[in-house]
Amino acid sequence: MEATIDGVHNVLFSGVAASIAGDMDARIATGNDNYDIKELPTTGGCLDLATNKPTADAAAVVALENAGAIILGKTNLHELALEGLTVSSLEPPGGSSGGTGAEIASSFAVFGTGSDTANSLRSPASANSLFAFRPTRGLISCPGIIPVSYTQDAIGPIARNVKDLAVALNVMASTGFDPLDNTTGLRPPSLFGTDYSKDTPSNETTPVNDIMNYTISVLQKAGVEIHGRLSPDAFLNGSSSSLDDFTAVESFLSSTICVHSPPINKLDAIIYLEQTNLVVKIASPSQIGRNGILTALTGFPVVTVPAGFSPPIDHAPIGAPIGMEILGLPWSESMLINIASHISALAHANICKHVG
Repeated sequence: MEATIDGVHNVLFSGVAASIAGDMDARIATGNDNYDIKELPTTGGCLDLATNKPTADAAAVVALENAGAIILGKTNLHELALEGLTVSSLEPPGGSSGGTGAEIASSFAVFGTGSDTANSLRSPASANSLFAFRPTRGLISCPGIIPVSYTQDAIGPIARNVKDLAVALNVMASTGFDPLDNTTGLRPPSLFGTDYSKDTPSNETTPVNDIMNYTISVLQKAGVEIHGRLSPDAFLNGSSSSLDDFTAVESFLSSTICVHSPPINKLDAIIYLEQTNLVVKIASPSQIGRNGILTALTGFPVVTVPAGFSPPIDHAPIGAPIGMEILGLPWSESMLINIASHISALAHANICKHVG
């Protein structure tokens, strides 16, 4: 596509469609194929739904159209966001939003949209050296998206840089309260109209751990205080209740005492690997070692950022992309975008940085 990033930003901020695409392009829709768009079938990657025509656009699609976004097309996904196969330009593209991940990694669009029940926005971002945002539960309305789990479903954007990610988050979050989604009533009134882009400047486990250690060293050299080195599982203490999970993570971020860690006071965020090993090969039965369930169960916001690449391996001659997650307290999207932006500026990890 020939549209410039600045041009699309202008479209989204001004609400006026710019003439940056031909008449035909302007009539083409976009979105993960579990998003309802009136003009197109919503198949969820399922052949039995090939003739399923929605009667209304999803709320997030309406928001994008109202902002003047240029809709380019729909992307493939795991069948009903559960199982299936899409192929990435770099590697197997991770979770069910892998079609969007492959599309954005291939520069077919400025940003894309996806859904996330456990890992499915963040895993494709991690596997394709991209940025993704799973927002606080209730920030973005979900009706019009094929559901998987009422308590865990979320939708959000995937992009190649933080600025585009924040612009997309601005628009998708502009839906406000939706009577069809009572979780949108949880958003504090003071957060309506927030501009998340205002602070943004323009072998298996060893490579992953090396990248994480490198990223932490970069952050420490920049003056970031790192309190403790924990596995995300440590926060959950083996509990199976989402309420217990919520309490454990909120307590860790807010309190002055944390199990298995030195005393802390008011952390801004938790950082951890999106996947504890390299992304698996195409046609493997599942992606193992992913940590996305932490935020899926709690509903807390999280942004995924590129952390770097592994050394070259047989099935990834330029190395396999590795992603890192930054998790915060509910409604801390602005802070997380700001942290992601600074990490991106410090590490430049998405420019094929090899460690090893």
